[in-house]
Amino acid sequence: MAKHDPHLDLLFHALSDPTRRMMLNRLAKGPAPVTELAGPSGFKLPTILRHLSVLEEAGLVSTQKDGRVRSCAFQPKALQPMTDWMDDQRKLWEGRLDRLDDYVTKLMKEREK
Repeated sequence: MAKHDPHLDLLFHALSDPTRRMMLNRLAKGPAPVTELAGPSGFKLPTILRHLSVLEEAGLVSTQKDGRVRSCAFQPKALQPMTDWMDDQRKLWEGRLDRLDDYVTKLMKEREK
């Protein structure tokens, strides 16, 4: 079993909010200014900036300021630890389910005798 990874907590926390997921969906299409990210949500700028800080802390978003415009970009490589963890979990549970299936099959064959 893998040891606890605090970075995974940051990633899952960042992705747990629908507003932040909406922002990442938009940024997956390309960089965007903060004002564009705020538009569809209807939230005021301070709320959007708090959401962005959570995404930045998790490493999912980078920001760059050019004059008065702050642009954001998605950093998809930041998802790799979460993808690795999920792959490990999938392998673990597939192994458990395969063993359960083998056991149930064995029991059914013994019943038929």
